[in-house]
Amino acid sequence: MKFFHLSDLHIGRQLNGYSLKESQERAFSQIAAYVEAERPDAVLICGDIYDKMVPAAEAYPMFEAFLRMLTEGEAAPAVLVISGNHDSPERLSYAASFLERHNIHIAAGRPSPEGLKKVTLSDAYGPVCFYLFPFIRPGHVRDQFGEGAVTDYESAFRMVLERETPDPAARNVILAHQFFTAAGARPGTCDSETAVLMAGGLDNIDVSALGAFDYAALGHLHGAQRVGEERFRYCGTAYPYSVSEEFHKKSVTVVTLAEKGAPAAIRTLPLVSEPGVRRVRGTLSWVLEAAQENGDDYVSITLTDELEPSRFREQLEERYARILDIRFDNSRTKRRLTEEMEHIEEQSPLEAFCQFYETMRACPMTGRQRDIMQKVIEEAMEGETA
Repeated sequence: MKFFHLSDLHIGRQLNGYSLKESQERAFSQIAAYVEAERPDAVLICGDIYDKMVPAAEAYPMFEAFLRMLTEGEAAPAVLVISGNHDSPERLSYAASFLERHNIHIAAGRPSPEGLKKVTLSDAYGPVCFYLFPFIRPGHVRDQFGEGAVTDYESAFRMVLERETPDPAARNVILAHQFFTAAGARPGTCDSETAVLMAGGLDNIDVSALGAFDYAALGHLHGAQRVGEERFRYCGTAYPYSVSEEFHKKSVTVVTLAEKGAPAAIRTLPLVSEPGVRRVRGTLSWVLEAAQENGDDYVSITLTDELEPSRFREQLEERYARILDIRFDNSRTKRRLTEEMEHIEEQSPLEAFCQFYETMRACPMTGRQRDIMQKVIEEAMEGETA
């Protein structure tokens, strides 16, 4: 049984105001070409199909076109899709019953008390059972269990999974979109997803929860990597979504399962990111010269000139087509940063919000408002928000 493992398409994403539509379409075309050449039995897309709960209008036909590319031809694979934290379950699951007739299976939103959506495919070694586990927060499933049973992300995930009874004689694969760690060791993260990872690791789920599965196809993190064992993997994104992904090697993860008990064979097929995303650092003259090699890329530019060059922005815009930002790093900026850091006082979340509120409303918060906000913060810190 051979399948492709994808995740985090983030259709509709922008990069500092630049549309990534054409770049994403190029990546999707490369994936479709690999599907035609490799003929996998299934394509797994593990969450964050769209970049926002309410995607831009152009995002829907892009996903439709991608599904059409994947399922064209005589040996079209099954396509299995779960929702991620960026997705609206209602929008993603629209027409799901119709799509299922075309071998496209979608699981979005909170899992049913009756169990996870399960898709079974077969090969010469027997059945392969795919369990589709959409992204959840504790509040999504708390009412499905006894009082106090669900206290955090890990207990929520484990309680839902305990309702399943994977056949130990069959090969079992799970699709999941959560933040998994191995014995507390954090996987590699980048700026693209750091904003959605909870402070203090409150959304961590230990990868031991996936022990019953022969392969775990994970989504959520943008860098391809294993979590503990080789069979527990994040495949990463098909295209870089921030300069922190500059050195990621974007790819399609290809998994082949043989007989039960044999380790999964895992390899990758490279994806070319066009245009690229990179940082450029140096004096203005050096940076202008470097445009000969990367002038079409999305670039974050850091100038190291001690004196601010004349018309530096205009000169850079003449050479670079897609500038994300321009900053200076010299003795003057370092001195200013040091001075600013000396005046920063450490604040509690409540103090920081009170300061923000007073700045925006031009009046301090009332005692009752402070009490309400403190309760909200405490619930958030405990992973209670849904």
